[in-house]
Amino acid sequence: MGVYELVRSEDAAGPALDLEAGRCGPAPPAKASPPAPRQQRLVSLDVFRGITVLLMIIVDDAGSFLPAMNHSPWEGVTIADFVMPFFLFIVGVALALAYKRVPDKLDATRKATLRALKLFCVGLVLQGGFFHGVRSLTFGVDITQIRLLGILQRIAIAYLVTALCQIWLKGDDDVDSGLDLIKRYRYQLLAGLLITITYMVLLYGTYVPDWEYRISGPGSTEKTFTVKCGVRGDSGPGCNAVGMIDRKILGIQHLYGRPVYARSQQCSIDSPQNGPLPPDAPSWCQAPFDPEGLLSSVMAIVTCLIGLQYGHIIVHFQKHRERIMHWLVPSFGMLVLAFAMDFFGMHMNKPLYTVSYTLCTAGAAGLLFAGIYTLVDLYGYRRPTIAMEWMGMHALMIFVLIACNILPIFIHGFYCGEPNNNLLKFIGIRA
Repeated sequence: MGVYELVRSEDAAGPALDLEAGRCGPAPPAKASPPAPRQQRLVSLDVFRGITVLLMIIVDDAGSFLPAMNHSPWEGVTIADFVMPFFLFIVGVALALAYKRVPDKLDATRKATLRALKLFCVGLVLQGGFFHGVRSLTFGVDITQIRLLGILQRIAIAYLVTALCQIWLKGDDDVDSGLDLIKRYRYQLLAGLLITITYMVLLYGTYVPDWEYRISGPGSTEKTFTVKCGVRGDSGPGCNAVGMIDRKILGIQHLYGRPVYARSQQCSIDSPQNGPLPPDAPSWCQAPFDPEGLLSSVMAIVTCLIGLQYGHIIVHFQKHRERIMHWLVPSFGMLVLAFAMDFFGMHMNKPLYTVSYTLCTAGAAGLLFAGIYTLVDLYGYRRPTIAMEWMGMHALMIFVLIACNILPIFIHGFYCGEPNNNLLKFIGIRA
């Protein structure tokens, strides 16, 4: 997930990163003629990715009994709500390093498209519902009900659009200051602005009519629910444009069946945990809703584009102080703007991926990345972070094994006589 293997480009090879001197450029010539230096990894980026992977694992395991570690039921943010934007931010930074030089834009576009398709297909298999029976050892999915979007699919979409922006939308201006950086990449910034405006127009301007959905009840009977809307600009769970667009384009049968708002006070007696429906629960409480839907993924692209600009700072500025200052200023600026927007009514909301949420999480990612860079790449504190570095270098593997149930299925799959007599029971853990 965001690892270099997913963003490294043979056609985008550039000069090596000289982390000791804090510059990005060719290594000084040696007396002899040694082999061409191999491009070094940015250790702080691996550590940042590893920390995000660890946070993802903790959230998945602890979120069920610690509300602060679970996703917010709707508005507001918790620690869990920073995981996805952090991954997208990291992908953007890595793309700036991978595509420093692009000799053949068409070939680079072809390779980026293929990588995105591969990642999308992996996500479709892992999160479409194929691997669902951990304890029953069953698998398979009805393609008429398969979930079309998910975490890896969102990253694939953001990766592709951001890679295309990096390949095609950059100037040739020299960069000596922050203003020069803005000028060189002005078309990428304009693309991000247009994407944001499009999102806001659709979110607040799209008319959402009344709609219906069906769920299976006791005895395989179907119950039909009608959700009364007839509004524009609603940001509530039932009548927002994000859900409507997914229902119209993807089909409600292809959306995530366990919506996060099922844990809200309106839908759960045990809120913020899942629980029985209150007597006066709204009709939309059991309706499918995809947190990685189409319109919300539009703003995920913006998060990736922001990370791309932070990566440009590594490429164009040589001194550590310059890099850190150029990261800190926009990070604090985005956080201030995010809280101002939230105060005036444009609330932070992960399922909708609102603009305030985008700015808050991107600003937090920028600050955390600057801090990790200072400790790891500037002061050389690598030994305390070596585990995080390893996790960051193998992020996709860890995500597939742990977050997508592959490892649990593997453990449950080896048993003696009956499925209950599996490896977990052998080592003393009740399955």
